[in-house]
Amino acid sequence: MARVLLIEDDPHVRDALTLALKGRDHEVQSAASGEEGLDLLGRFAADVVVLDFMLPGIDGFEVCRRIRAATSTSIVMLSARGDDFDVVGGLEAGADDYVVKPVRPQVLEARIRAVLRRTDSSPVSLAETYGELCIDRASLTVTRSGLQVALPPMELRLLLYLSASPGQVFSRQQLLESVWDHDYLGDSRLVDACVQRLRAKIEDVPAEPRYVQTARGFGYRFGPL
Repeated sequence: MARVLLIEDDPHVRDALTLALKGRDHEVQSAASGEEGLDLLGRFAADVVVLDFMLPGIDGFEVCRRIRAATSTSIVMLSARGDDFDVVGGLEAGADDYVVKPVRPQVLEARIRAVLRRTDSSPVSLAETYGELCIDRASLTVTRSGLQVALPPMELRLLLYLSASPGQVFSRQQLLESVWDHDYLGDSRLVDACVQRLRAKIEDVPAEPRYVQTARGFGYRFGPL
């Protein structure tokens, strides 16, 4: 069971999704606007926020940015159109995944479970150190130059997965299947946006990455080699 905050202005969609998620044993709180959702988030310790793009007042993009600036709570965005503007804007704002409305409850449930699932990691005696970057798989913590790096769940999962096989190149589709649990031909923009956000936090110069490297024409690998 997860604690879900649903921010959706359409009362019919909000009520239907709330009922469906509660029927799947989730604890659900709902809000009809971005302002209400942000206020509720401060009082409701949500595991995941399901957030509509198109909201009255503060739109979903700004709500997403504010949530991401303050917390590592997972975010699944709802798009009425699924077009590039919505999707890219949402991912750049910090969303972990998205679904297109009208969405079937079982699809939303699958996305919620996917963003909340943690990489299975066995305790290890020593953390892994790569230059100034330290990855502790036992405690699921990352430090850079001795300072802890706060990573949202999907960014942490991506880093853990890549760093488990240094030097190995993974295609975007492989990462979608293994990190996002998309067992179908998914949207590679999820991977690219997550990589950009991760680089901004762990790289000295994000445009010249040392740790999460691009294998042009193939995908991504973890370095330094």
